Amino acid sequence: MRDILTDYDRLAAAGPVGRAIVTSVWGSAPRPEGSSLVATADGRMAGSVSGGCVEGATVEAIGAAIQTGAPCFLTYAVTQERAWEMGLACGGTIKVFVEPRVRPDVLAAARSGAGSVVATVLEGAGPVGTSLVYQEDGSTKTSGALAAELAAAMTAGAKAALATLASRTATITGPNGAVEVFYEVYPRQPTLILFGGVHIAAELVRLAKPLGFRTVVADGREAFLTRERFPDADELILGWPEEAFSRVGIDAASCICLLSHDPKFDEPALDYALRSPAVYIGAIGSRKTQSMRRDRLRASGFTEADIARLHGPIGLDLGGRSPAEIALGILAEITAVRYGRVLPTRG
Repeated sequence: MRDILTDYDRLAAAGPVGRAIVTSVWGSAPRPEGSSLVATADGRMAGSVSGGCVEGATVEAIGAAIQTGAPCFLTYAVTQERAWEMGLACGGTIKVFVEPRVRPDVLAAARSGAGSVVATVLEGAGPVGTSLVYQEDGSTKTSGALAAELAAAMTAGAKAALATLASRTATITGPNGAVEVFYEVYPRQPTLILFGGVHIAAELVRLAKPLGFRTVVADGREAFLTRERFPDADELILGWPEEAFSRVGIDAASCICLLSHDPKFDEPALDYALRSPAVYIGAIGSRKTQSMRRDRLRASGFTEADIARLHGPIGLDLGGRSPAEIALGILAEITAVRYGRVLPTRG
């Protein structure tokens, strides 16, 4: 929902807007759980639940839900032979939950940059439609009455879902039996922190914006850090690494790239980064440079577990050599790390 908020606001300015969201996927499907489509009663739409003609039927269902005020489920089961005809990339089944409006708790979660999960009872022995919002600080808020046992189980499920950064449906046990709950995950907005205002940094800023990153470029060299060079960066910070990182505030959604090629900047920046909770730390440099860098870290007292957090040479080796191609490899590696993919060792 977060990626179509602007479209939602535009549509909502003219009247009621309903929503369809993918809650379950079996087999192959082009859109994962959590993919949303919003539409008006007269058929104007934004977003996608499949990428094909399934959208047409879904928009009609949203229009009907707006008229009746009642939610419903849609299930699209597609054989391999009919996949292209139905707008799916290949055979599979998707289950879609259709609502006559976008709920306030969903809108609040989507608009916030903080991490949260909207857990909604879909079916089973529980109050269907009731939701629990779990915040990354551990606090919760419910939209209706939930038994304490069910609320505790939903909270635990929401916490686990937030850790994976992916929406999903799960069956949990409540006081009266099995309950199907959809966990709609809104991760904390990731921050891409680039130390070194080099050409690759400019390409990283450009490519990272559509991926939802807040982008920060820092450097101790004023000539490298201008708005002409980085027109789209959210923030430019002139200063030494510790000063810059302290100002940004590094958290578990931060991704740090050290790009200056200057040891007097990169080495203290790396020491600071490895003591932070950043999810990704990468440093530019050759294999020889990386080997020497790791030796220095060991001599400085960093453990092997600390050093293993460093990705260097930075980025996946896609074979490209231009700044844009290198930036693409870096963002590919960051994406894989954020979603828990196992990567080959390059150091």
